[in-house]
Amino acid sequence: MAATGFKDYYAVLGVSRTADADDIKQSFRKLARKYHPDVNPNDKTAEAKFKEVSEAYEVLSDPDKRKKYDQYGQYWQQASRAGAGTPYGSPGDMGGFDFSNYGSFDEFINELLGRFATSGGSGRTYPYGTPAGGPSGAGFGYDPSVGQSFDQEASIRLTFSEAFHGAQKRLRIGNDNVEVRIPPGAKQGSKIRLKGKGPLNPYTKQPADIYLVVQLDTHSFFKLEGDSLTAEVPIAPDEAVLGGKIDVPTPDGSVTMNLPAGTRSGQSLRLRGKGWPRPKGDRGDLLIKVVITPPASLSDSERQLYEQIRQSRTVSPRQSLVNNHL
Repeated sequence: MAATGFKDYYAVLGVSRTADADDIKQSFRKLARKYHPDVNPNDKTAEAKFKEVSEAYEVLSDPDKRKKYDQYGQYWQQASRAGAGTPYGSPGDMGGFDFSNYGSFDEFINELLGRFATSGGSGRTYPYGTPAGGPSGAGFGYDPSVGQSFDQEASIRLTFSEAFHGAQKRLRIGNDNVEVRIPPGAKQGSKIRLKGKGPLNPYTKQPADIYLVVQLDTHSFFKLEGDSLTAEVPIAPDEAVLGGKIDVPTPDGSVTMNLPAGTRSGQSLRLRGKGWPRPKGDRGDLLIKVVITPPASLSDSERQLYEQIRQSRTVSPRQSLVNNHL
């Protein structure tokens, strides 16, 4: 009896039989990067592993092939041919042949046609194609039309200032030193494309791209919330009541801002054009959130004045809460 040539494609990709399409794709991409010939030059073991995971992905990523594979196991290919009207019978009975005597459907065809391997060898020769998983598969190999991307991602850490103003970074990619221009206004998760700096795609023979994913350091004062630059500024109780002019920091330096009388704690005031750079070259807005901050200590005269205010106050700020109950 011939040795079995069956491969557990789920085990090859390291996923369970209940894995969904995204899990299968994610596992394949991880393994393909690990065993890619460009990452492992002249490594026959890695090359074989790359072909094996490509073969597994070709089957499990195709819903129809995966269904037949799950149903018929190592005989899924002959089941497909039988279902297409080939002379080997229906998928239910396989034409009456006992395929358990063969390690693969290829072995059955070779024996049927009298094309045996030479005696003493450890395997059989297949004169009509190579196993699936390689570019030379003669119809059984990896199909580049699947659109598998060989682009890669790498993280790049930027300070708040570098992201705001833009920067030039010198990176080492393989054996090359690459100058990378970071445009002003990069955000957390922004991607910067390095065209043609990735590994060679073995199917298109074109170099892939590398995408640098921005990791943005925090700042002690400014924060980036969506498209808006924000900052929190403390104000004194009398400034909140009476209003006036206050100096606030911006990315370009300190500016004087009008504070309306009766400003509430937590209220945001907008400084137009003082925010984060936009792709078109203009700037967003800076939102200043004011927080009423009572003094940590009072002089005698300050305390007396606050006492006078309390005694003369005519309206309670909690008047509207009087009738609130369950």
